[in-house]
Amino acid sequence: GETKFNKDKILQGQGVDEPLSATGFRQADAAGVFLSNVKFTHAFSSDLLRAKQTAAGILGKNKFCKDLEIKYDTRLRERKYGVAEGKPLAELKAMAKKAGEQCPSFTPSGGETLDEVKERARDFFEFLCQLVFELEQKGPDMPGASSRSSGTSAEQFVFPWTDPCSEAEPSSESGGSSKILDANVLVVSHGAYMRNWFGYLVSDLNCALPANLTKSHLSTVSPNTGVSHFLVKLENGNLSKPEVACVCLNQDSHL
Repeated sequence: GETKFNKDKILQGQGVDEPLSATGFRQADAAGVFLSNVKFTHAFSSDLLRAKQTAAGILGKNKFCKDLEIKYDTRLRERKYGVAEGKPLAELKAMAKKAGEQCPSFTPSGGETLDEVKERARDFFEFLCQLVFELEQKGPDMPGASSRSSGTSAEQFVFPWTDPCSEAEPSSESGGSSKILDANVLVVSHGAYMRNWFGYLVSDLNCALPANLTKSHLSTVSPNTGVSHFLVKLENGNLSKPEVACVCLNQDSHL
């Protein structure tokens, strides 16, 4: 969700831990209403305040998992911008120009390189895959397994996408969005971080994109509380080669 620093185009990174603005809280609530019929099995958030408040706002509007525990993970933090944190975005661009580089590849002193951000994203994604694999191994009746066997209807997993995103839904061969999933994970993070994560999914894991998206769309930063949806399939527990498909990227119809 939006913070005052977002609105004023000031870099927050990891060192400026601003709360949501009034607009940001409204955006989080709107995202929550948009996803209110989706039953999440897990929820993860960056441990920075703006992300924590956004995650709480989303689950607070959910019909099925208001009490789902949100786990905070430092791997989901925004990119660290070092000496540029707390300064206007224009100042970062001026630093980059002086160094003969361009944003976002430029790394200010004390900041993270894009490769370092990508490594954090890769580490967290592999953690999620391992989590889901272990969940599947437990079976639906074992403690800690998902609530698939407890009367969960398929409709609770259907995401409220509108055209053109619905065109990107999987074919009926794979069950589409009505399939009961092993896990349905909510992840709340930050714009620059997620842009790097999405780039990793496409460049390293050959993530399939819907027809209305091109790789150039991946370079754009999500709007505040933009929602993206990815399907991940682990064939025979093969954690090294997950099949990833993007259903929708930076969806903002709820705003």
